[in-house]
Amino acid sequence: MDAHADHHLARVAGAIGEPARARMLCSLLDGHARTATELSVVAEVSASTASAHLARLKDDKLVIQLAQGKHRYYQLTDPDVAAALEALLVVAGLPRQQFKPNTPDRLRHARTCYDHMAGTVAVQLHDHFTQQGWLQPADDKEYALSATGEQQFARLGLDVQAMRKLRRRFACPCLDWSERRPHLGGALGAALLQLALKRGWVEQDLDSRALSVPPKGQRQMLAAFGLSTA
Repeated sequence: MDAHADHHLARVAGAIGEPARARMLCSLLDGHARTATELSVVAEVSASTASAHLARLKDDKLVIQLAQGKHRYYQLTDPDVAAALEALLVVAGLPRQQFKPNTPDRLRHARTCYDHMAGTVAVQLHDHFTQQGWLQPADDKEYALSATGEQQFARLGLDVQAMRKLRRRFACPCLDWSERRPHLGGALGAALLQLALKRGWVEQDLDSRALSVPPKGQRQMLAAFGLSTA
């Protein structure tokens, strides 16, 4: 064992062991990102105190900060941190807290995020694409398509090669405002929204960012990607 491993362990344990920081970490176990303000409420501390706690958690690589427009969110660094916290919760006998979004249902289900789709449906599609291995991390800010993914998207009539030539990111995770988990952005995300509109899977509201998703459209969209509505 590394001669300094015990010191590293003690430092990380100290970071987790402070009650306010422990509450912050436990609230992030559901996979949803949160703002410093939200975490200060969870931890029952002031904004300045929350900022200091988050700096400590970042220094000890327990959380990372995500930028989405003018907003800053925090989430657990990786699955290893989540697994360690889960194990500690088992030992402590404490239940996990659940994320409770306050976004209106109409916007939460489906909406536009600039030129791509966001909301519950979009996050579900993103998760499916990654679980199936169609999308693979190229780095921390972009996705690459696997051979299977390229075939699947081409089957739907998307010109993947043309998208790669555009002067923008091809495919990237975009943190969802309501779900606080990623949906698909970039040229591929924009092309998927246009495909959904063209095929009538979703309908654009004229006076808001909301997307209407008729039951038949949702069934057809999910079926096109091998997903069930059940």
